[in-house]
Amino acid sequence: MWYREFFPRSRPRAVRGGIKAQSKRGTFGQNWWAQRWIAVLESFNIGARLGRGRSYARNGQVLSIDVTEGKVKAQVQGSRPKPYAVTIAVTQLSAKQWNEVVQALAQQALFTAKLLAGEMPQDIEQVFQDIGLSLFPQKSDDLVTDCSCPDWSNPCKHVAAVYYLLGEEFDRDPFLLFRLRGLGRDELLQRLSRAAPPSPQPSSEQGLQESAREQTGPLPVDPAVFWASATLPDNAFGNVSPPPVSGAWLRRLGGFPFWRGETRLQDALGPVYGTASARGLQAFLGERPEDTQSNDRRAPR
Repeated sequence: MWYREFFPRSRPRAVRGGIKAQSKRGTFGQNWWAQRWIAVLESFNIGARLGRGRSYARNGQVLSIDVTEGKVKAQVQGSRPKPYAVTIAVTQLSAKQWNEVVQALAQQALFTAKLLAGEMPQDIEQVFQDIGLSLFPQKSDDLVTDCSCPDWSNPCKHVAAVYYLLGEEFDRDPFLLFRLRGLGRDELLQRLSRAAPPSPQPSSEQGLQESAREQTGPLPVDPAVFWASATLPDNAFGNVSPPPVSGAWLRRLGGFPFWRGETRLQDALGPVYGTASARGLQAFLGERPEDTQSNDRRAPR
C-alpha cells in the first residue's frame, strides 16, 4: 500500500505497569452488552489495525484510561518516546431524553432490579428504541475519536486498544455505558428510585401487630442480668470448617478495573486467602499454628 512508504510498520516501546487485558485470548467481553460495544468498533472496518489494537491491549501499551460523562481520555505508548493522547467522545443524551428513559425503565420492575444487581437487562435496548433513542452508538456521528499519532486512519490502533479495554471494563461495570451517554450510576439509580411506583405500605395498626409478634419475651429487669453474656452451648456455631471456595467474594467481584499487574488479582491473592482461612480456623479452635522456623534451637556442643 502507498501509505506504508510514509508510515512504515513500527514496534511499540516496552511498557511496565500498563493496563493489560484480563480476558482470555481471543475474547474481549463475555456479556452481550460488552460484545455489542466491540461490534461497534469492528464495524468501522479498519483492517489490520484491529489486530494491532488487540495486541496493544494485551501487552499493556495503554498507560491510563479516564472515563467521564460522554468522554474517554487515554494515554497509549507507541513507538515514540512520548505516549499518544487518545480521546473518544460519545454523543450524550439530553436532560429531556434521560427523563424519558428513566420514566420508561421505572415502569419495568425487572429492569430496575437487574440494574441494581449490576446487570444489563437483555431487552433494555428496546426501551430506548421505543422512545426513538439508542444506548449504543448506532452511526459514526455518535462517536468522535482522536489520537495524537501520525497515522491517518481514524480510529487507529491506539484508539482500537482503548476500545477493547473499554469493552472488557463494560463487562465488569455496565453502568459505564450510561455514563458515556451522560448519566452516572448513582444518579441513574436515584432517578429510578424516585420514579418507581410506590409500593403499598402497611397500616399503622398492622405495623404494631407485626412489631409485637417479633418480640420474643420481656426484657430482664435486673441490669446485671441484661448486660451479662449468656453461656453458649457447645454446638452454638455448628460445624466450623474452611469455606469450600477460597476467596469467594474476590471471585464474585470479578476483574479489577483497568488492572495493571502482570498477574491477575484473583491469582495473586488466592494463596493469601487460603492461608488466612487456615489460620483463622486455628485461631477459632484455640490451636497454635505450627512453627516452621522455631527459634528454640539448641546450641551446638
